[in-house]
Amino acid sequence: MQLSPLEIIRRESLQKLRDLGINPYPAEEFKTTATIKDIINNFEDFDGKEVVLAGRMMSRRIMGKASFAELKDASGRMQIYINRDEISSDDEGTMYNTVFKKLLDMGDIIGIKGEVFKTKVGEESVNVKELTVLSKSLRPLPVVKTDADGKVHDAFSDNEQRYRRRYVDLIVNDHVKETFIKRTKITTSMREFFNTRGYLEVETPILQPIPGGAAARPFMTHHNALDMPLYLRIANELYLKRLIVGGFDAVYEFAKDFRNEGMDRTHNPEFTVMELYVAYKDYNWMMSMTEELLEKICLDTNNTSEVMIGNNKVSFKAPYPRVPILEAIKIHTGFDVAGMNEVELRDVCKKVGIDVDETMGIGKMIDELFGEKCEHHYIQPTFITDYPKEMSPLTKEHRTNPALTERFELMVNGKELANAYSELNDPIDQRARFEDQLALSEKGDDEAMFIDQDFIRALEYGMPPTSGIGIGIDRLVMFMTNNASIQEVLFFPQMKPEKKAPSVELNDDEKVLFEMLKKVNKILLNDLKIQSEFSNKKWDKTLKGLTKHNLAKVSNTDDGLFVELI
Repeated sequence: MQLSPLEIIRRESLQKLRDLGINPYPAEEFKTTATIKDIINNFEDFDGKEVVLAGRMMSRRIMGKASFAELKDASGRMQIYINRDEISSDDEGTMYNTVFKKLLDMGDIIGIKGEVFKTKVGEESVNVKELTVLSKSLRPLPVVKTDADGKVHDAFSDNEQRYRRRYVDLIVNDHVKETFIKRTKITTSMREFFNTRGYLEVETPILQPIPGGAAARPFMTHHNALDMPLYLRIANELYLKRLIVGGFDAVYEFAKDFRNEGMDRTHNPEFTVMELYVAYKDYNWMMSMTEELLEKICLDTNNTSEVMIGNNKVSFKAPYPRVPILEAIKIHTGFDVAGMNEVELRDVCKKVGIDVDETMGIGKMIDELFGEKCEHHYIQPTFITDYPKEMSPLTKEHRTNPALTERFELMVNGKELANAYSELNDPIDQRARFEDQLALSEKGDDEAMFIDQDFIRALEYGMPPTSGIGIGIDRLVMFMTNNASIQEVLFFPQMKPEKKAPSVELNDDEKVLFEMLKKVNKILLNDLKIQSEFSNKKWDKTLKGLTKHNLAKVSNTDDGLFVELI
């Protein structure tokens, strides 16, 4: 393992601590008596009193026999004052002169015991009487500096590194932690809402023999003991409805779902959804309940029913408009597609510039029309209702129009936030809908639903009239925290494997070119040469060095000469 000079120095300090008889990773409990937030928010109660704190040392100002440092715990940051004569018991002042000044580094975790006071300039502080090393940090933290004008320098802001090393991101970027604290507030608010109504939180299988409950491409795995293929669930809907059949009146679950599809700023293959099913209700009741729920969540999370999402001020105060999906398409495209067959719909799609193919049925084409031409218009929360039957194989037929279903999607800021139905509970109709999905699958639609024979059998025992909803938690957190990227609201988003540093010894020019190539992976040869600003002689020598080390290759394509990492 190649270590940087700073990492070498920290390992040397680690050994010196041990040589002094100090265990840099002690096992015993370190009992704290307060948090930094407690002290700052209730200073009058702590002023002049002894406290015990633990946290990470984030900065240090050494001034002879006394120094100031910044301590950060899970609740916040605070200044601490350290005097040689207070923390050192020997004549040499070892604990101060050697341990604190020379062997401790930024990022080390320490415990302190001391007295709370306020400095002459009015800053809450702790006068340290005892200092304990709790964990030696062997890697230096990014040093983020803010100048007198408030300008931030050397911020840990590269998203590639932030998502890979979220632990560092959380240490140095305080606002990131706030996002995840709000995420917990959101799910807590939802649980409170459901639990006060007597709804039961349950758990259903993640590994499923049939990936049902949604139209999506699944992940597949193999169960060795049973010697059978299994799928990571794409939805938990069919299992929750089995519980309604079994006699529960209302069940909900916060579930991890998995869909083997594309990734972008609003989609991750592993995501969290909350699904709720309530017996003897319909989709009209569910719309009213959803308005009440989201207004409560917004108030609990942000102390207001209005939030900024990008540049848009969005109000979650009930009630929300309700617009039938075919009416929305008519408004935003000028075409009335109600009652059209596949040929007619395909012609409309082509006229408005939407690519379609022969595998797409009526449902998928209507979905494309709404997604491409209508969705982005709905910034304020809006219920899009009454979807065609072809789009909704698990939804009850509309009570006044047999071509439609009793379904809604809640649109917010141009994106779907929730999907809900009056659930289909007619087992004969459900079998026919599944068979229609099978026909789509045979045409080449790899997102069509499987036939779940056991679920049909459950319905044949009788399921009461039921309404169900699924709410995307990741997207809801994005809205409530004004984050445009789903990666910002996931602790550890999925990423490609990190490129390993070369094991060969590179010269300085080769290192420069290799780092440039790592950022793009593949680039036109001439473009990389221009960016490198190398002379012709240096360029040829350096590129040959990378290819000789089997780190890069040059390929001749119809679009020109490219250089790419191997």
